[in-house]
Amino acid sequence: MVDGVTDLLPPGGDGQRIIAGTPRLADIAGRASVSEATVSRVLNGRPGVADTTRQRVLAALDTLGHERDERDARDLRGAQDARGARGALDVRGIRQERSARGPKQRGAGLIGLVTPELTNPVFPAFAQAVEQILAGHGHTPVLCTQLPGGATEDELVEQLVERGVGGIIFLSGLHADTSADPARYAALAARGVPYVLINGYNERVSAPFVSADDHAAVRMAVGHLAELGHRRIGLATGPQRYVPSRRKREGFLDASVGLLGLAWGEAEELVCSTLFGVEGGQVAAGALLGLGCTGIVCGSDLMALGVVRAARERGLGVPSDVSVVGYDDSQLIAFTDPPLTTVRQPVRAMAAAAVAALLEEMAGSPMQRTEYVFQPELVVRGSTAGARVPRHH
Repeated sequence: MVDGVTDLLPPGGDGQRIIAGTPRLADIAGRASVSEATVSRVLNGRPGVADTTRQRVLAALDTLGHERDERDARDLRGAQDARGARGALDVRGIRQERSARGPKQRGAGLIGLVTPELTNPVFPAFAQAVEQILAGHGHTPVLCTQLPGGATEDELVEQLVERGVGGIIFLSGLHADTSADPARYAALAARGVPYVLINGYNERVSAPFVSADDHAAVRMAVGHLAELGHRRIGLATGPQRYVPSRRKREGFLDASVGLLGLAWGEAEELVCSTLFGVEGGQVAAGALLGLGCTGIVCGSDLMALGVVRAARERGLGVPSDVSVVGYDDSQLIAFTDPPLTTVRQPVRAMAAAAVAALLEEMAGSPMQRTEYVFQPELVVRGSTAGARVPRHH
């Protein structure tokens, strides 16, 4: 493990972190959730091991930084006969050979996954989906999380490249920030590292993109509120330098003009761009409720929870006085008070598409440099209801 980089454990693991050092059969077995005898059979190429189990063992070897080839297998067999403590393997000679082979071979089977902070539940949901899908293909993800004051995206990428990952998946990274320099991605491609980007299409970056349709998502939300009789609808979303926020704004303006009959300028006044998160939603709600909005569409579920909090602080009920729609449908949102109506990102389908595109790139079959757009789904719960005449405070 290096700063900001965490190996995701395969399903069924005991949650223990493997410390860098001399690999042991017990380490490999623990990582793969199999017996030491099974590890030994895989190392020695013996029959009697299911393909899925063999892939888990090989993925565990990759995570430990061990090369899996015939020469290493012979060295490991010899080392098993000479080991001292139970299960300890002397692989010093193997390490020397690996160093000479270069980082790309050293990390065979490892895939980098770079995410923003994990406080928004949708990011762990994406990470889990990517991990499960990669494991099914015999790969192990290395999760890199950006923390306030911690390693930057560029620093995390450098660490991943040093580890020799076979490719990288970026989730809502700097590619989604229109103020960021996209040259970093061209430089990564020049180093021979394939990558795929999720959410935040950037025409200046030549790579496969996987995105949810933010425009359609907001139009669904506005349409739902309009059907309930709301005519004063606002949008609480993130900073406009981010592509998903821009697209949500565009979708909101189009829906307000097309579905509600508002003038463009009037609709623009009902957009509040603020920080992502509960606090940002709370701030946006203060402004939008002051404008008489009876329905508020939010750029994330966390922002929606902030709107609910702000409404209650004003003595307003949700949904009796104000209807609120979130975005993401992250875990536990169905259990909030009230259960949140939201627009669901198709996380599993998007993760599968991103992994498939990356594996094709790694196999030498470049994917089309375009955006693969997935349709979201409106999930109606208890935070929306028929419009009432707003109370003034």
